Amino acid sequence: MELEPLSQKDIEDRLAELPGWALDGDRISRSYRLASHFAATAMVVHIAQVQDELGHHSELSLGYNTVALSVNTHSAGGAVTEKDFELATRVEALAGGHGAS
Repeated sequence: MELEPLSQKDIEDRLAELPGWALDGDRISRSYRLASHFAATAMVVHIAQVQDELGHHSELSLGYNTVALSVNTHSAGGAVTEKDFELATRVEALAGGHGAS
């Protein structure tokens, strides 16, 4: 299934529903702060599991007590698609359980 790039308006509307997420060039991105390195590591593992389930992977980085990710869809020419927002929504849903802010 080929994914179509979202319009600028669609991206802005969807970002309004995901506090903390922003358009960064041709990607959507978000950083989280956690209580410890261990908590951040656990969140990265959880995100990796979700990415494998979706078959859609972000640029994901782990800092001492931070997790950052950015995503676009390579098969859509590096544009932002519905698949990116599906991943962002899933990450937002799990972030609270890790104490991320």
